[in-house]
Amino acid sequence: MSAGIYREPEEKGSKWNYQTSNSCFCLLDLWYPQSLNTCVLELAVVLFLTVLIISGNVVVIFVFHCAPLLNHHTTSCFIRTMAYADFLVGVSCMVPSLSLLHYLGNLDEELTCKIFAYLVSVLKSVSMASLACISVDRYIAITRPLSYSTLVTPCRLRGCIALVWLYSGLVFLPSFFGWGKPGYHGDIFRWCASSWQTNAHYTYSIIMLLYAPAAVTVCFTYGNIFRICQQHTRDIARRRLRFGPQEGEPSEGQACQDKRYAMVLFRITSVFYILWLPYIVYFLLESAEIYRHPAASFLTTWLAISNSFCNCLIYSLSNSVFRRGLRRLSGVLCLSCVHRISGKKPPGPGSTRSTLHV
Repeated sequence: MSAGIYREPEEKGSKWNYQTSNSCFCLLDLWYPQSLNTCVLELAVVLFLTVLIISGNVVVIFVFHCAPLLNHHTTSCFIRTMAYADFLVGVSCMVPSLSLLHYLGNLDEELTCKIFAYLVSVLKSVSMASLACISVDRYIAITRPLSYSTLVTPCRLRGCIALVWLYSGLVFLPSFFGWGKPGYHGDIFRWCASSWQTNAHYTYSIIMLLYAPAAVTVCFTYGNIFRICQQHTRDIARRRLRFGPQEGEPSEGQACQDKRYAMVLFRITSVFYILWLPYIVYFLLESAEIYRHPAASFLTTWLAISNSFCNCLIYSLSNSVFRRGLRRLSGVLCLSCVHRISGKKPPGPGSTRSTLHV
């Protein structure tokens, strides 16, 4: 068997025991030829997700920057925050990619592992908290439409985003002081997988301080949003049935104009928790010393990280304004390439912004 293949843990010693006859360290229980000297499948998965995450979120950031209509909703601030956080997740994923390619041999593995795990945990926490903030924002917009503009101000939005980053950083900071592993993001490193132990109390603290409040907030707000929208639609239908169409009466689409947008955000939130559920379950099982396996650690971790690409994919498929902005942005870029090839001057930045004004 090749180096890094999983063996049954002994009663004493490290969490997992690996063969160390070769420098190659692989979490999946696969045999690789010694001549490769790398974990091919692990490297393919990490590199593939890294490219998808970085490219997808760069597109989202650029479209939001160039399409003014996307900034009409205050939720765009949180969506941009998620896009920046997910983009940084993609950049951080270059660390395990380079490690699998043996370019980080001179770095201290323990410190690299801790920093990488901390950064990815914080960035994914920012995404999770941003989704909860988006649901609260939409809830306020629908339940208090008249006072929304006074309750949700640009200054408060900026303060909320700063608080999200600060809170996420503080939740995972104890991992540097021996409280336990914040997650499995660093298990691509030998020290992270074999020597850094999880701590049940710290795991439960993370869940109680972050995962559970975010999930409860999302369920409560979206449940009430859809209930209110359905109630508005029924009220309009009853009025029309009793009094007939009235001039100036809002249509069913106008009665709950945020419902479609809320559905887009709800899809993003649902996919987020679906992809993160196996990771959270495995996190609990290992912390409680019920089940542990390196392959399960690797697969659940990178399934959760893949959400950083799914966010921009769902948004591009579900939001018509975003799709129009993306099409016009693509048209401008293609036109710029044609001008460069033909030797003509491409349109300037001002014309790009005006072209993307959808």
